[in-house]
Amino acid sequence: MCGIIGVTGNGPVVPRLIDSLKRLEYRGYDSAGIAVQDETGIRRRRAKGKIRNLEAVLLEDPIKGHVGIGHTRWATHGAPTQANAHPHKAGRVCLVHNGIIENFAELKAELEAEGRVFESQTDTEVVAHLLDHNLSEGMAPLDAFKATLDRLTGAYALAVLIEGEHELILGARRGSPLVVGWGEGEMYLGSDALAVGPFTQHISYLEEGDYVAMTRTDARIFNAKGEPADRAVVKVAASSALVEKGEYRHFMEKEIHEQPDSVQHTLSEYLDLVTAKAKPAVVDFAAIERIQIIACGTAFYAGQIGKYAFEKYAGLPCDVEIASEFRYRDPALSQGTLAVAVSQSGETADTLAGLSWCKAQGLKTAAVVNVHTSSMAREAEILWPTHAGPEIGVASTKAFTAQVAALLSLAIAAGVARGKIDEAREAELVKALFEAPRLISEALRMDAPIRNLVQDLAKARDVLFLGRGPMYPLAMEGALKLKEISYIHAEGYAAGELKHGPIALIDEYTPTIALAPMDDLFEKTSSNLQEVAARGGPVIMIAPESAPDPHGAGIRRVHAPDAHPIAAPLVYAVPMQLVSYYTAVQKGTDVDQPRNLAKSVTVE
Repeated sequence: MCGIIGVTGNGPVVPRLIDSLKRLEYRGYDSAGIAVQDETGIRRRRAKGKIRNLEAVLLEDPIKGHVGIGHTRWATHGAPTQANAHPHKAGRVCLVHNGIIENFAELKAELEAEGRVFESQTDTEVVAHLLDHNLSEGMAPLDAFKATLDRLTGAYALAVLIEGEHELILGARRGSPLVVGWGEGEMYLGSDALAVGPFTQHISYLEEGDYVAMTRTDARIFNAKGEPADRAVVKVAASSALVEKGEYRHFMEKEIHEQPDSVQHTLSEYLDLVTAKAKPAVVDFAAIERIQIIACGTAFYAGQIGKYAFEKYAGLPCDVEIASEFRYRDPALSQGTLAVAVSQSGETADTLAGLSWCKAQGLKTAAVVNVHTSSMAREAEILWPTHAGPEIGVASTKAFTAQVAALLSLAIAAGVARGKIDEAREAELVKALFEAPRLISEALRMDAPIRNLVQDLAKARDVLFLGRGPMYPLAMEGALKLKEISYIHAEGYAAGELKHGPIALIDEYTPTIALAPMDDLFEKTSSNLQEVAARGGPVIMIAPESAPDPHGAGIRRVHAPDAHPIAAPLVYAVPMQLVSYYTAVQKGTDVDQPRNLAKSVTVE
């Protein structure tokens, strides 16, 4: 989603604002801008498109100051134009905003009736006008800010400059994350730890409804009631401060190749290699009647793989639902349900809202998240971290496999707790999962044959992905990846459903990619592929070398490592990611920042 940085410092801030915005590019954006305060007032510069366009504007028309704010915008209200780019200015006020102001139309009509003129199509500009109106009524800055916040409905993270208040930055959060960074003689405000990472490792996470008044030397934090609030200062890992591509062409490529390590880190959190046992869980799975997983996008498919595992290995009923639909249908959940939110960022608005809804219903809650200090991590009673490390590419790779690894490991722990897995079976499954990092390394060697395949794949308008069992949600994840970064229309189907409709799409121009590990369903998957080949559709079958050859013209095989069924989703995720990555490279698309997408979706 949009990125925010604010610096109130003792030296020129423009280079640091730009440096921080570049570190926030991974969040996805379509315009950028900064504003600084100097002796004469507030000056701002904005540009449509990439940050390099903003740098060009600054080169032609530079600004200087020791206090400033910056923003990368992902368009919601209004097209991605310079006029709609942040910061927005009204009178003495200049501000940036992440989120959506739901009652902006009502507020805008009220302000226009008073004679105020709007320059953009955004909901954000309303906040600037409303705050300036309150200041013009004689309110002190902090009082005016609180009065403004009390009028807003929706989600926001705000960073605000006020002309004449030379060292002051105001900030607030509701529904969108915001952090305060503590420096020496300087203070920082950012949308996440990476935003302030170049300047400090000491941060405070603002809680829901908090607002802050920040100067060069201090930050006064208040809760939603206006009462002073003490928020802990924590030290974030140095790795959060700097993430580089290294030898790789794209962050996505780097993160694909980091998966042997990231999956190993996740498994070590939940399993003990020495004893070949699951580590004790922090929840009594024997007392749980049902699991309700809520997630969005890639995390939703990780949850679906988790469903197969919880039901197969633990006999524990498990439902998985898209978070944006979940609470709006008034779901019927028993008190014996464990609600599990799955998210990379831990800030996904729909998932966070669903988690909060479950908590309000009195359910026990847990969060499988990569950012261990995120809103979801703090909201849930139980934190199940994934330890994937920072993921910069918008299309999730290592965060996905880390989520899957965590859910598979928890399914083993649940099976043991519920008496569904004996000691010998537990040792078998644990050892199989610990084989996954090595097998992922082998799967990464598939890049050469996959590069050969994508030359034809890049020409396709439509691609089908097929799988059975846990390979079905993995097929949907593969289709999502291809759509996200290559802009080719793709769909994932259960292979057995092919004849119930999707087979009508098959022709010589529509490739089918099938995930076919050597498991109990291999023969059925192979038969489905013969149906495709018989109708002239080109087929790419990803299967171990030991698997029998399918009988059908036009079926090309790509050999994947042979893996135990519990580890297969982790291993077969890699060729799916490589197919998408190399297809996008072949097409020349923006792999790390695909159009219209954001890394963390913090608005509904």
